[in-house]
Amino acid sequence: MSQTNTMDRSAGAGPITEYFDVLIVGAGISGIGAAYHLAEQCPKRSYVVLEAQETFGGTWWTHKYPGIRSDSDLYTFGYRFKPWVGPPIATAAEIRNYMGEVIDDNRIASHIRYHHRISSASFDSTTNLWTVEVTDTSTGQQQMLSTNFLWMCQGYYRHSEGYTPQWEGMDRFTGRIVHPQTWPTDLDYTDKTVIVIGSGATAATVVPAMAPTARKVYVLQRSPTYFWTARNGNDLADQLRELEVPEEWVHEIVRRRILHDQEAVTQMSFNQAEELREVLLTDVKSHLPEGYDMKHFTPSYRPWQQRLAFVPDGDLFEGIKAGKAEMVTDEIDRFTEKGILTKSGRELEADIIVTATGFNLSVLGDISFCVDDKSVDFAKTVTYRGMMFTGVPNLLWVFGYFRASWTLRADLLGDFTCRLLQHMDDLGAKRVTPQLRPEDLNEAPQDWMDESNFNPAYLMRSMHLMPKKLNKPEWQHTQDYWGEKTMLPAANLDDGCLHFV
Repeated sequence: MSQTNTMDRSAGAGPITEYFDVLIVGAGISGIGAAYHLAEQCPKRSYVVLEAQETFGGTWWTHKYPGIRSDSDLYTFGYRFKPWVGPPIATAAEIRNYMGEVIDDNRIASHIRYHHRISSASFDSTTNLWTVEVTDTSTGQQQMLSTNFLWMCQGYYRHSEGYTPQWEGMDRFTGRIVHPQTWPTDLDYTDKTVIVIGSGATAATVVPAMAPTARKVYVLQRSPTYFWTARNGNDLADQLRELEVPEEWVHEIVRRRILHDQEAVTQMSFNQAEELREVLLTDVKSHLPEGYDMKHFTPSYRPWQQRLAFVPDGDLFEGIKAGKAEMVTDEIDRFTEKGILTKSGRELEADIIVTATGFNLSVLGDISFCVDDKSVDFAKTVTYRGMMFTGVPNLLWVFGYFRASWTLRADLLGDFTCRLLQHMDDLGAKRVTPQLRPEDLNEAPQDWMDESNFNPAYLMRSMHLMPKKLNKPEWQHTQDYWGEKTMLPAANLDDGCLHFV
């Protein structure tokens, strides 16, 4: 690795200014993957990873709620270059251990700076550099770092707080109200009655973890979610290991099998939605007591219009069968001193209310961006393949898939970014900026995501903040891993969408 150019490291000398060829924002699953790909494919480039938290992990560090685990299998959520050897659904601790091995095995730790929060980034076309204002939150010291290329890997939601709607009477409730994203360390729910508002992936995780020791857990949902179940294991992986197949092969073979099956389910959600719906509901019904009212698990939308929530070993339904968890499909009228009054007139009493109501989407980390002293409004840009933005030079944002594991795209964009940087070297270019071609100029920009395609509440609430798309694959995030895995490696960097200087 080339060494960083240190302009001033002396104590008391004021802001520290350093230059890096590439600055990676975030040390979560995307940022650690980016560091690996950059070191492997562009070893002559200097880089730094800035992380606002005190350690690596991103989601798997900031989320502390009971039972926190992946809802994607680790054969596809794990990196393609690092075999996964544990159960497909993993705890946060297991995922962080896996990431820690990647960091150690590839000597990434020395490139990561923790407690480093970015407040602004400004690009200067005369120097082709980003200047990034950073605060070391452990010391309060401010720094100005410069880089040629910004690789934004900070995720897509605000880590500091989750989304909690404001209901009438919340201040009257005498118990505790908590959001899973900011779970208090002193919360004891033993023998307590709990209401969990929401029924998505977070609720499907926290309810099985709380139900065994809580007195009762009510799952209060406005509308049902699709669930699917399987044992937390993989038969093919077990068979291959029994044959003493090397773990690298196991990882790749199982990964391909899972992706093949997931593609079939995704296509079925578009082309045979009713058949898939019946399969999912039949599976859930098999885990519930005979005669159970399926209205609580029968959504009004088609499968995969919102994210499917995976329930390993059917653990969510064990609490229902045991009478420790109860589904309540209703709307909230107001909070009361004792709990929640629903619009049907039922009052649910509780000691604790958990608002598993989602998160706040964050567009590029809520950082203030400027290009040549002009503020960037990403909602007025058009996205290049869901990763770059018209008029914004030398910046790439890792935004994963909704219907496939996030890390699949992080790996693809790792390859793409390194190919782009190498192409800039070949051209002698210091700047790359997406720009609409003449044939694109007359097309009306559309919202980032079509509501009929995928419409989770967090995305719909923030659509006005997101970049726009056009009706061409070059100018949208297709959300199609199975197309992008071929399309992105073959994308023509000289087709006029990217302007090099």
